[in-house]
Amino acid sequence: MNGIKIRNVTPEDAGELVKIYDYYVANTAISFEYVTPSVEEFRERIINITKTHPYICAVKDGKILGYAYASKFHPREAYKHCAETTIYLDVNEKKRGLGRLLYEELENRLKEIGIINLYACIAYPTNTEERDEHLDTNSPDFHAHMGYVKNGEFHKCGYKFNRWYDMIWMEKFIGTHD
Repeated sequence: MNGIKIRNVTPEDAGELVKIYDYYVANTAISFEYVTPSVEEFRERIINITKTHPYICAVKDGKILGYAYASKFHPREAYKHCAETTIYLDVNEKKRGLGRLLYEELENRLKEIGIINLYACIAYPTNTEERDEHLDTNSPDFHAHMGYVKNGEFHKCGYKFNRWYDMIWMEKFIGTHD
């Protein structure tokens, strides 16, 4: 991962992040959005998330290769030590260690602000025995590799590309519950 720098995302990065995200909205069931948000809408998402949580990107030679962020798991005060994590990589940058690099940095930053529990909400194929051109198990496999464990499953809760998809929750503890 030579030459890669991890830095905070800024609202000015919205255009590059939308380009990465657009692939997932248009071609996969990884995102349950049907329409890619506008650059302005993405900019607002960045502004709102960075008020309370880290939002980072990996950059090489001035180009953003991927991004990761955490957001509130739930608005009630008792959940303040929990966060939901999200990651998207340029489709050409998968399986090169970039996801690990981003998530490790994200976890370090979350520890600094007192987050202990991490949760990932992940689209999951309803039938893993059949190939689905819009969704595979790479995301849950990546999260398991990063130490997340599956702790919940919702059946046929997302409808995209004229078929139903499941959704799983995975969790990871990055601190102690003293």
